[in-house]
Amino acid sequence: MRFVNICIAAALMVFATTPLMGMPSDSSHQPMMRGTNDNATIPAPPAEPATPHTGKVLQVINSGGYSYVELKKKSGEKIWLAVTAAEIPVGSQQTFNPGMVMGNFESKTLKRTFDSIVFTELAKPAKGKGSKDVSGKSPGSKGTVSPDVKVKVKKATGKNGYTIAELYKNRAKLNKKKVVVRGKVVKVSSNIMGKNWIHLRDGSGSHATGDFNLVVTSKSVPAEGEVVLATGTLYKDKDFGGGYKYEVIIEDTEFTAE
Repeated sequence: MRFVNICIAAALMVFATTPLMGMPSDSSHQPMMRGTNDNATIPAPPAEPATPHTGKVLQVINSGGYSYVELKKKSGEKIWLAVTAAEIPVGSQQTFNPGMVMGNFESKTLKRTFDSIVFTELAKPAKGKGSKDVSGKSPGSKGTVSPDVKVKVKKATGKNGYTIAELYKNRAKLNKKKVVVRGKVVKVSSNIMGKNWIHLRDGSGSHATGDFNLVVTSKSVPAEGEVVLATGTLYKDKDFGGGYKYEVIIEDTEFTAE
C-alpha cells in the first residue's frame, strides 16, 4: 500500500510540472512592452514581416506634419500607417514599405490613440487622381521646413556653441559630443516613436547645401516661433528606419527659452 501511495505521489508531481497539451510554457509567453503614453503594460505587437503593405486607402488624416492612412489589404485586414505629410487620394491603391510598428501610440495633435500603427514611407510616389508626385518619405535633416520663413538668430556662445551650418560642417568630429545651438522653432512633431521632433533654424546654411534645418529630439515641447538655446548630444548619419535618416541630429535635448 505504501508503495502504491509513493507511485501516485510521484505521478502527481510529474503532472503538476508538465505543461498541459496546447498550453504555452513560461518560455513561450508573449513578450510585454510599455505603452508609449501611459504606464499600462500591454502585449507587444507581433514582429512586422519584411513585406510591403499594399491595399486600398480608406481614409487619410493630415495632422502635425504627418498623414495617417487607414489601409485595407487584399486579405481584408485593415491597418493604420503614418508617413510624412503627402497627398494620398482616398480610394486609391497604394504600397507602403514595411516600416516600424508602434503599439498603443497616442497622437496628441489628433487626440487619438492607435492600438497599432506603422511608421513608414510610400514605396513609390502616390498614385491616383489628384495626387502629387510626393514619395511620403521622411525629409530627414535636409527636408524643407517653412521655406518662406526668414530667420536670423545669434550664434550660441561658449566653446560648445555652434551655428546650424557649423554643426553640419563639423559633424564628423562632433559625433556623440555635447553641443549647444541657438535657433528658432519652426516645426514641432509631438510623440513620434516616443520622442518629440523639433526643427530649428538660425539663418545659417542654405537650401542648396541642405544645412539650413536642424532636427533635435527631446522630451520637452517648445512652442513654435520661440527662440531657444538647445543643448544635447550630436549624432551624424543617424538612421531610425522607415525613412527617418538624419545627416545631423541632436538627441536628448534640453531647451532654455530666450
